[in-house]
Parts: sequence; structure tokens; C-alpha cells
Amino acid sequence: MKSFLLIPFFLLTCSSVFAFDIVCGDTNNIPIVRRTRHDDIKKEITLCDKLDGRINNLLKVSDNDDINNQITEVLFRVPNEWRCWIEENDSLIPTNNDKVKYLKYVKDGLAYFRAGVKEKSIEITELQNYLETFEKCMKATAIGAPILPFLQDKPYGIANVCKVLLANQSEKKELEKLLYLKYITLHPEKILKTIEPFVDEPFADSLIILASKTNLTMLYNFAASSNTPIGKLIHRSNDKLVSQVSQISQIENPLLYFPFLDDIISGKLEKDTIKKLIGDGEKGYDSIGYYRLMVKTAIAYSKRMNKPDYDTAIAYFGTNGLLFMLQKKSEEHFVKHINNLHDVSNLNVRMKAIQPLNIQELYYMMVLNENIIYTSSYKHSYTRLMQLMGKKPKGDSLLFLVNFDHFRKFIKMAANYNKLDTFLKTMTPQRSEMIMYAFVKGLESAPLEDAVDVADSYSSITNKILQESVLQYILNNETENIVNENKRGQIIYGLLKTVFKSLKDSTIDLTKEIGIPPIFNVANKLVQDNTGKIIEQVFFYGDKDGKMFYPKFRASFSPKEWRVVDKPEWMEATSIKGNVIVYANKPLDNDANLDDTAQIHLLKYFDELGITPTMVVHRGHSYWLPRTMDRMPGNAKIVLLGSCGGYQNLNRILDLNPDAHIISTKEIGAGDINGPIFTYMNTTFNKGEDLSWIKMWQSLTKNFAKDLKVKASWESYVPPYKNLGAIFLKAYNLKAE
Repeated sequence: MKSFLLIPFFLLTCSSVFAFDIVCGDTNNIPIVRRTRHDDIKKEITLCDKLDGRINNLLKVSDNDDINNQITEVLFRVPNEWRCWIEENDSLIPTNNDKVKYLKYVKDGLAYFRAGVKEKSIEITELQNYLETFEKCMKATAIGAPILPFLQDKPYGIANVCKVLLANQSEKKELEKLLYLKYITLHPEKILKTIEPFVDEPFADSLIILASKTNLTMLYNFAASSNTPIGKLIHRSNDKLVSQVSQISQIENPLLYFPFLDDIISGKLEKDTIKKLIGDGEKGYDSIGYYRLMVKTAIAYSKRMNKPDYDTAIAYFGTNGLLFMLQKKSEEHFVKHINNLHDVSNLNVRMKAIQPLNIQELYYMMVLNENIIYTSSYKHSYTRLMQLMGKKPKGDSLLFLVNFDHFRKFIKMAANYNKLDTFLKTMTPQRSEMIMYAFVKGLESAPLEDAVDVADSYSSITNKILQESVLQYILNNETENIVNENKRGQIIYGLLKTVFKSLKDSTIDLTKEIGIPPIFNVANKLVQDNTGKIIEQVFFYGDKDGKMFYPKFRASFSPKEWRVVDKPEWMEATSIKGNVIVYANKPLDNDANLDDTAQIHLLKYFDELGITPTMVVHRGHSYWLPRTMDRMPGNAKIVLLGSCGGYQNLNRILDLNPDAHIISTKEIGAGDINGPIFTYMNTTFNKGEDLSWIKMWQSLTKNFAKDLKVKASWESYVPPYKNLGAIFLKAYNLKAE
């Protein structure tokens, strides 16, 4: 009988061809039904060969030729040897049905391996280990022996296949437990959803403790149902954290206690203290006091997490954790109020909601609501922040007061609303440089959003000396990450370096350097659909501003150049001499939701015509932007809008439209500017010309210089080639693929 040892095979080169077609005994005596089974195995071997994308008798799993050759040799040899073993071993596998069954084991084993590789539950480099384990289990099954001993130390993916295909009925229960523990080790976040069949096992208590460190809110949800099997398991736990969650789940308004769970467990905060602020959730609820306690707790947690040996607060992140509740309550009690009064000119009335807040509380309200705070709300809040800092405000003192928590977001927002220079001037040059040094430090271990914030802010720094300093910090950090062999850090700082340098050196080819499409121009062909037309969609909203600006927009289409058709819910403007078609929904009454209906019907109309806009224009306040994004057609090449509203929106726009050129403004989008931008682009497209952002910006800058008010607004607009956050994010997404 043939040997089943998997011998390393180092003697072959990459160009070698493995064509094992082992002949098993007298093949003429193999029944036809089994010959088909043999062919099925050979097909599966070929399909495994294709796992690297090519069928060429060489399974390439690494850059090491010896490893590739060894893996390939094993793939082509071992399953073929199994075929022979099945055919020749009449003592263990005597009947035709037995042999068919075992041939199917082999075929299915290879198929499961392929599926595991595609689903990433098995690494392709584990093939040899997989086949060795499968062989041991298959031979054990043939003699009626258990397979459990062979699976104890095997990875979940390998062990699971062997259990599914080869386990004896008598050992399935023990195997289920073994496989569950292996699975949960890989996916601890799924403990609470999967543990019910194992609640009486000795390991159940320790898994509940592990679950408490993964998702406290889910633990609470299961604990709240105290009579269910999982609820009973949670409530019988002696673990301090699990016990506290169990107790809180049974009291009134339990989720309002969650942000303070660490301090409750440590004894720093009594539940009765929180209860006095909560009341019954409505009656007796002290919104200011509750928010104030959360801010105080957040600052204390951030101090703890800034220590070298920090431990993250249990309830800091996640749904209903401290950050979640801080944002939710600051939006509910403060931001919504000042946003809703954006038309009120009396600031004492408009900003009344934030008057009780101290400087730290106002800071958190601002940085946690980037995506929803209106431009005017931010500016007035910033002014109030400066007032609270006294006659001689010092920005660095503010950041020390909040322990630099979320300070990158604060810097980014100040930059986007043209407040960064004024903020930095509130401190000494040495302090401002220290702040900006910290701003760009440690991005390799920070959320990607922080790096986008850094990129977004750079073009807003007008102090040339400070700008040069920041670039030098980027270069230093890149070098440090190269020395430390930190790949993520190398990518982030390398991209920031290239993007920042391109801001002042237009000869830098970002397409060549970092692989993104051209940023200085848009080819006419790029925005054409497959019929040669350029389809544009303009989103209007039926509020006061939308109704005011729409007539002027409609009138901008001259009858000499455009053929305009007015429909009940939208207009269509087709250029007479060009290839541009503009669709714009009418700003019908928003209070009656008619503008929303018009947009839905227009999208349905697009589907019926089989067209997709390649340019999207958002004509409305920033608070309408999420609705525009929900209805973006996808794969737009140009997106014109007001303030992006931060990383989440920017990321979503680029997720929908990866190659989009985004024009945004740091302040309120102005109709007197959006109109000329739109007209300039369409004039260029109708001539059949490519669009140059630099030429367009130079031309419009000259035109807007005649009106000082318009000129000031225009200076807040950001052309696509200076939209550094978007450029960085595009490049990072390509590098990280």
C-alpha cells in the first residue's frame, strides 16, 4: 500500500507541471459508477488548482517557490493516493456502496476546502495540515474509531469540515462543544447569540464574562429577559461587571446608567446619584445635570486612557456607551434647538439652549456633532466658546481642560469653518506648533477618520511657517514608521506627504504617484454615458431657500441655448448645441413632503429611461445632504455640494462614487456662487471641451472679485484638487485594497 506521509517536495521549479493521474489496480474492474466518482475528485483537484486564479498545475500561495511547489505536490498527490487506498482496501471498505461513500468523502473534502478558502475560514497555506488531518479522520472513521483526538489542536475551519463529513454519531455532542469553543475564540462578539445550547456547560460562565467585554448593550438586552436560559445564565454570574449589568437591567431606565458603568463598578459613583438626575426618564429629568455628569466622566476616562498602560473604559465605546450617549444627548438637548432656530436673527433667542454650558460642555457638544451642526450654529457656538475663555483666550488651555480629547476633530472643524488661524493665534507660536505636532502624531494607531481630518485641515492653514512645520512633522513620522516597519503608518504618512506637497507643486502627478484618477481636470468623455450624453441631476428642497433660489436657477437656461420642459415635479433642460441634459426636481412644499416625493418619482423616471446621472448637484442646506446622498445614483464623476459634513459623509460619497471630483464649501453654500459654477461647467461640456479646475477657478475668482460679499463667500469654496480629505481617502482606499 502506498505511503501517506506528506513528504516535502523541494526539487521542482515554478515551471514544473504536476500531472498525477495515479492508476489504482486494474481500472477495468472499477464499476462505471465509481469511475465517475474518481473523475469528480480529479475535477475538484483542478478547481483547487484554480484557487490562485489560474489553472496551470501550480498553486501559488506565496512568493516562495519552494513553498508553492510543496503545496502543489501535496494537492496533486495526496487525494489521488486516497483514491487508490479506497479501491485497494477491501478489508476496511468492502462493498461498492462503501467505496462510493469514501470517494464522496474525498471529493467533498476538497470542495469544502475550496469553500473555506473563499469564505476565509481556512487559509490556503493550511492545505497540507488540512489533508493530513482529513486523512487521519477518514482512516479513523473506516475502523469505527473517534476523530475527536485528531481535532483538539486544529484550527476551527479544518476541524469543522472533518466533523461535518466524518464524525461518528456517538461523538457528535463532544465535537459540537469543541467546535463551538474554537468558533467563539474567533468570534467572541457572537457568544450571546449562540450560547443557548451550551448554557449548562462548565465553560458557559467564562464565556459570559468574555461577552461582557465585547458588547455590553447586548449583554444588557439578554439580561433584561431574566427568565430565558441565557438571562438566567447571566444573572447567576459572580463576575463584578456582569453582576452590575444584571442589576441595572432590572431597574427603570437602565440604559441611562450605562455610560457610568466603570465608575459604578469601582464605587466612584452611586446609582442613586444618577437616579436623582434621571428621575423617571421624563418627569424630574435634569438634562443639563445629566449631560454635565457625562462630560465630567468623559474627561476623567480620557485622562485614564492617555496613560501608557491605559485600559479603555468598559462603557466608553459602543451603542449606549458614553460617547454614544454624549452625542445623542448633546444633539437632543442643544444642537437641535439652535439648528431649528437658524432663521432667528436674535442670538439671545437662537442660542439660548447652550447658555448654561461651561467651556468643556460646549466643546464636547461641538466636536461630537460635526455631521449635523449647521454652519451658523457652529460659528455662534465657537464665538460663545471664545467668550467663555475670557478677555484673553488661550486655545491651548481649552485643550488641556478637556485633556485633548477629540482635539483632532476640533482642529479639523475650526479649519473647515475658517477658524483655525484665529484659534492658533490665541496661543504662543511655540504652543501652536506643539498643538499641530500632536495633531499629526500617532495616526498609524488612530482611526482612519483622524488622518482624513489632518488632510482636510492642511489647506486651511494660511501661516506658511506653520504649514512647513506640519509637513516636516509628516516627513518625520513617515521615517519613524519606516524604521518601526509599521505598514499602516507608512501608507498614511506617505500619502499625506505626497498630497500635501501637491498642494503647492502642481507638477506632482498624483495619478502616477498614488494611483488616483487625475484631480486637475475632468475629461469630457469621462462624464458621458454610453450614448454620449452628459446627464446631470440637481437636488432642490422645498424650504424657504430652495423656493427662493429655484426661479433664478430655472431662468439661467437661456431659450437660445436650452430646450426646457417643465413637468409637474421636475424640469428637464437639454442643450441645443451640446450633449448635456439637466434634470432638477422642483422645490415643492417640504412641509407636505412634496419635494421628497418629486425626487423619488424622478429617480423612477431615470430607471424607466435607463439613464444614470454622472454629475450631482446638491442645492440645499447641509442638513438635507444625507437625503441627497441616499438618492445619489452612484458612480457620479462630479459632485457639487455645500459643506461635506465631515468624514462620515465624505466617506459615504466616495463609497458611492469612488472617482468623484467633489466641490465643497467650508461655510454656507451661496446661490450666487453655485449658479455660476454650474453654468461654467455646462458651457465647457457643451463645447465638447475637457474641464480644467484651475482655469475654472481662475476665471470665477476674477468674476467674483467685483462683489466683496460674494468674493468672501467664494474664498470658502474648495476645488477638487484642494479637497485634500477626499484625495487622501481615495488614495488610501486604493492602497489598503
